[in-house]
Amino acid sequence: MRRFAGRRGAVVTGDVPPLAIVAGNPARIIGYEGAGAPSAEALAAAPVKGGATKTRVAGVALHRLPQAQDLRGLLTYAEVGEQVPFEVKRYFLVSGVAAKEVRGEHAHRKPHQFLVCVQGQCHIVADDGRNRQEFALDSPALALYLPPMVWGIQYRFSQDAVLLVLCSDKYDSADYIRDYSEFLQLAKAPG
Repeated sequence: MRRFAGRRGAVVTGDVPPLAIVAGNPARIIGYEGAGAPSAEALAAAPVKGGATKTRVAGVALHRLPQAQDLRGLLTYAEVGEQVPFEVKRYFLVSGVAAKEVRGEHAHRKPHQFLVCVQGQCHIVADDGRNRQEFALDSPALALYLPPMVWGIQYRFSQDAVLLVLCSDKYDSADYIRDYSEFLQLAKAPG
């Protein structure tokens, strides 16, 4: 049985991810144990004009991306070697996710990822096996860098959310770690 925290009166109608906190009828995920408030302290510390802020999760960085605004509109950008710390080999978009759905729930052995919610908002939980933190990506000027061996969860998508994910490697199903218990064993194994 997976460990999760349910609020009084929560009606659980399906599987609940590890360490999820659920509430409501039917139950919906409202947070994750130990993740804290969505990136409040990290966002406050993020540099205003580009750059990255370290988080409490090993290797994970929150980026405030540079922007240029004029009469024609707002341009937000990131460059490989500057904000994106790896060569991009693949990208994918996540959209049309119902607010109650959870995406991700896995770690990668080798690939690096750079996540930007280019429209709407979603929440990301990053977990290195020791520390966990939640981030609200609610602006195309915010990005989250996830190195290999970080468990990632995406949830609380707004109806209009479009999440862009840049990856350092092509898709390889063998690279995924989909079982949280296995991830914890690998993450805590000596070097």
